[in-house]
Amino acid sequence: MKLLLTGAFKYSQEQLNMIQSLGYEVTFVQDERVPLDIDVSEFEAVVCNSLFLYNDITRFKKLEFIQLTSAGLDRVPLDYLKEKGIKLFNAKGVYSIPMAEWVVLKILEIYKKSRVFYKNQELHKWEKQRDLLELTDKTAAIIGYGSVGTEIAKRLKAFGANVISVDRQVKEDDYVDESILIDDLDAALEKSDVIILTLPLTAETKHLINEEKIKVMKDNAVLINVSRGGIIDETALIESLKEDKFLGVALDVFEEEPLNESPLWDFENVIITPHNSFVSDKVNERLFELMIENLSRGVM
Repeated sequence: MKLLLTGAFKYSQEQLNMIQSLGYEVTFVQDERVPLDIDVSEFEAVVCNSLFLYNDITRFKKLEFIQLTSAGLDRVPLDYLKEKGIKLFNAKGVYSIPMAEWVVLKILEIYKKSRVFYKNQELHKWEKQRDLLELTDKTAAIIGYGSVGTEIAKRLKAFGANVISVDRQVKEDDYVDESILIDDLDAALEKSDVIILTLPLTAETKHLINEEKIKVMKDNAVLINVSRGGIIDETALIESLKEDKFLGVALDVFEEEPLNESPLWDFENVIITPHNSFVSDKVNERLFELMIENLSRGVM
C-alpha cells in the first residue's frame, strides 16, 4: 500500500522503518502547505495535517484513508470523504492532557493575578494583592465535552469546582455536576464563573460565542478558548472588552493565525499564546502510537 507522509510529524528513522514493516511503500514530503509537484494519484493512505487545504483531494484517485496529526477535522473536506467512503482518523486524545493543564494554568493565572506579580517583580516592587480568588465552589462550563473537556473537568474537580458539561448529548461522568444541551447554552453561560471552549469548528459552531452570548455571561467571568478561533466572534469580543467585560480572557487560538495587528494584544485582562496549548514532551509518543495502531488497521 502506497503511503504519503508529510512534515506534519517529525519521524525518526526507526519510526519510518516501523511503518514500512507494516507493508507500506512510503513517500515523504516535508512541506504540505504548498501544492505538491509529485504524482499523488497512486497514494492509498496519507498522514497529514493541513495537506488538503493546499492540495486538491480529487487528485488522490486511490485514497482509502487519512490519518490526521490534529484532533480537529476542519482542515479536510468531510463531505467528499463521506461521498467516497474514505476513512478518516484524527488525533483524538493525543493532546488532551497538555491542553487541560494549559486551561487550568490560565484560570489560576487570572484568579491569582500572576501578571501583576510578574510586572511588580520586574519593577522590584513589593505590593500585596488582596483580591485573589480561588477555584473552590466556582462553576465552570465546558462547552464541547469530549476528551479535552474530560481532562479539564478531571483537574477542575480536584480544585473543588462545579463542572457543567455542554454538548449535543447529555454527557455525565464522575467529574460532571450538571449536563446541559448545547441548545440551552444560555442556561450554562449565565451561571458560570468560567467558560471553556473545547468544541470543534463547524458551520453550526462558527461564531457561537457572539455579542448575544457574551452579554449573557457574568461581567466577571473568565473565558478560555483552546478549540478554534472561529468559535468566537472576535469583533464582538473586542467590543465587550472595551466595556470592561470579563475578569480575564485566555486565548490560544484565533480566527486568523498568526495573530498580527489586533486590539486583543493590548488588553490587560487578555492572555495570548500562539496556538501552543497542545505542546508537551509526551504528545509525539502518544501520536505515533495512535498512528501505528490506525495504520495497522489500514493494511488489514
